[in-house]
Amino acid sequence: MFKLNGDVGESFGPWKMGQDASLIPLLDMANIACGFHASDPDNMIKTIELCVTHQVTIGAHPGYADKEGFGRRSIPMTQNALIHSVLYQIGALKALTEYQGSHVSYFKPHGALYNDMMQSDDILRCMLMVSASMNLPLMLLATNRAMTHSEMASQCGASLIFEAFVDRRYQTSGLLAPRNLEGAVLHSETDILGQASSLVSQHSVQTIDNKTLKLDAETLCVHGDNEASIRVAKAIRSLIDAQALS
Repeated sequence: MFKLNGDVGESFGPWKMGQDASLIPLLDMANIACGFHASDPDNMIKTIELCVTHQVTIGAHPGYADKEGFGRRSIPMTQNALIHSVLYQIGALKALTEYQGSHVSYFKPHGALYNDMMQSDDILRCMLMVSASMNLPLMLLATNRAMTHSEMASQCGASLIFEAFVDRRYQTSGLLAPRNLEGAVLHSETDILGQASSLVSQHSVQTIDNKTLKLDAETLCVHGDNEASIRVAKAIRSLIDAQALS
């Protein structure tokens, strides 16, 4: 059975981002921003409380230190600096979750760091070292290199969770189509639900060049930025629940 995950806790101070109160009850797994690309300690606590209330598994969502760019700009870092940065962010969330009587169960890099990890084995190895050090599974994109990534994880003593996106077009490699390509981001509810249905029932998507791509994913990522995205998330929740009963 697929699990539903979403990026949450991205508000900062009085600035509100997303509709966490509506999205989190629909999720199985919540990726909580750790303060570098978004959020702050008070908002992290509020998000943790929502997850605890709705019995949603908590994951850390670390990114580059880039609030101005919302973590969507790559920042060159040495491998040690990158590892230390991610450990620091996960450690902050871990302390706050334990204060609330809960715990962090996995982590998923955010934005540019996620994309860089998927395109650079050196950066991926940094994330695998974090995974092994903290004994936390790393969530990453299911691609046609999934077997290679699993072998890398095994060599590092790390573990993986493979995910797929319902609102992004894929390249034939299994990587996400760059956002600057026309059609790379799905906006139509019909298109998003169509891709979600294909993933749930057939474990496949149509790539941006209209080829069928098989993906062995364990979880689907949804977003909750507005009322339309919440409607889509509810529909995908229903798809997953119906598939589990069939």
